[in-house]
Amino acid sequence: MTTVLLLIHMFVTLALIGVVLIQRNEGGGLGIGSSQGMGSFMTGRGTANLLTRTTAILGTIFLGLSLALALMSRGTNAPGTSILDVPPPAPISAPAPAAGPAAPSVPTN
Repeated sequence: MTTVLLLIHMFVTLALIGVVLIQRNEGGGLGIGSSQGMGSFMTGRGTANLLTRTTAILGTIFLGLSLALALMSRGTNAPGTSILDVPPPAPISAPAPAAGPAAPSVPTN
């Protein structure tokens, strides 16, 4: 379930970024072209209203998905645990030295 919500969240995020980038601000920005907006489909004012409404809807969906994901992941960690609560591992002692020097090997012919 979390994976599905994360994928939907990613697509909503990308759509929200795209809609915000194509909006025209007062300084020109990355607007969608001339004053005609989306061509013969809508007027400039209609395009602005559509983009504003789409941004608001996508923002609401983004916020809802963020809250849902936060609430779902809230119980995954054990309550009150910390890395600092775990005792450090016991030190590893050095291996014991060998009993004596090894006998040299004599080559046989």
